[in-house]
Amino acid sequence: MKILITGGAGFIGSHLAGELLKKGCSVVALDDLSTGKLENVKHLKEHAGFSIKVDSIMNEKLMGKLVKESDAVYHLAAAVGVKYVIDNPLKSIETNVRGTEIALGLASKYDKPILIASTSEVYGKNCKVPFKEEDDSVIGYTKLYRWSYACTKKLDEFLAFAYFKEKKNPVVITRFFNTCGERQTGEYGMVVPRFVKQAILNQPITIFGDGKQKRCFSYVGDVVRGVIALMNTPKCYGEVFNIGNDKEISIEELAHKIKEMTNSKSPIHYISYQDAYGDGFEDMQRRVPNLSKIKKFIGYSPKVNLKEMLELIIKDFKA
Repeated sequence: MKILITGGAGFIGSHLAGELLKKGCSVVALDDLSTGKLENVKHLKEHAGFSIKVDSIMNEKLMGKLVKESDAVYHLAAAVGVKYVIDNPLKSIETNVRGTEIALGLASKYDKPILIASTSEVYGKNCKVPFKEEDDSVIGYTKLYRWSYACTKKLDEFLAFAYFKEKKNPVVITRFFNTCGERQTGEYGMVVPRFVKQAILNQPITIFGDGKQKRCFSYVGDVVRGVIALMNTPKCYGEVFNIGNDKEISIEELAHKIKEMTNSKSPIHYISYQDAYGDGFEDMQRRVPNLSKIKKFIGYSPKVNLKEMLELIIKDFKA
């Protein structure tokens, strides 16, 4: 099969490309390098089945050619990371909404199955955890750009379901929960690579807020294998799935764990949300996925635990 991955030079996209190549697929990655990096796919360039196009998903002519020539599309391209979204609200909204509209329209035109990457952010401030796919969204004030990402991805999901209903186009939606692993950068707000880098360099480990907020961190290798299984299972079409790990840890505990595992001398500093992101920033205390649906459909369960994942990330950063 020939696979198109939008956002293919990103963190998750590059791991997905590698896994698909292992399975004998050929892969075309499309990325404008706004948050992706060529370095992420340099190890794939020697593979005869891999190629990369440095361009935007907004280039409809190129997108049309690539979608037409592919057998399936994984649409991962998006504005990602809390810091990036807050700093670039207009570009983030345009990329996430218009880009997904283009991808879905072309997949429908050429009758190609497509996976739409969504996010746990769509649950917003909902306090009912663990989150099930049919749970409500509770989104904050529209003047707070922090919530624009959740709204754009929610709209992406509405678009995907509309194409499935009206055009009968095969669509799968995945909501990622804090996916981590080698090659992930912390420069857009991702907490694990930021903590690891600070710890290895013996810099202050900076916790935003009081550190009591809890998250579930999943290994990228588990996630991409789950994503591929969803796309290869026709009964998953027209459905949305949580994907990740359901084991919780507080951000404060995470910082101490990384400090211990790296034998770091880093002090741990607490920074207010206002100093980190500006006025009015809101965060959620817990974000836990209910994984019963994805387990029922494809037998998914994460294999790599937090300690094993952190060991891989630490080794990668040191290298």
